[in-house]
Amino acid sequence: MIGIFGGTFDPVHNGHLRTALDVFEALTLDELRFIPLGQAVHREQPLTPPERRLALLRAAIEHQPGFRVDERELRRDRPSYTVHTLESLRDELGPEAPLCLLLGRDAFNAFHSWRQPERILELAHLVVMDRPGHGLPDEPPLRRLMEGRVLDDGAGLRNRPAGGICFQPVTRLDISSSDIRRRLQQGRSIRWLVPDAVLTLLRASENQG
Repeated sequence: MIGIFGGTFDPVHNGHLRTALDVFEALTLDELRFIPLGQAVHREQPLTPPERRLALLRAAIEHQPGFRVDERELRRDRPSYTVHTLESLRDELGPEAPLCLLLGRDAFNAFHSWRQPERILELAHLVVMDRPGHGLPDEPPLRRLMEGRVLDDGAGLRNRPAGGICFQPVTRLDISSSDIRRRLQQGRSIRWLVPDAVLTLLRASENQG
């Protein structure tokens, strides 16, 4: 079973990595692919060049077995829609491999407004990363999409390739990429907010500048 974790990763930080590891272990994933965003659709474009974000992400996960970077959105010459990324993965992996799309609670709350949400659920399961104890959302459009799909735990995700929705408690660290960029601009330390390998690369780029 393969997990898919997309984001700008501008830069990747320990909040991304801790939640990803929680899901990886809880669902006993065979592999977790980090897919850095290429061209944004409904948000500002990433500030850091793709090659730089990619290098930081590779350094961050280098020593974690089962984690890998997937560059397909960075290679795409058009805006990145999740449905297209999942269709590309399906073409590569076949129709039977269980795929789990990881997303945070805020992203899930807007999932009904994404391009082709029902098609996304035909292609993958949704794993909603949330703080422990949060209830299910009440928004009617989401409730309709959730009907008959919510699983009590992640064990049932392996039984079919797509279509389930699992709410997975994770360790949420109050870290943001925008705050890290702001600290760097102000000359403040970001130690213990990012992995040491990422910190080393960021310091090296500052010295070169």
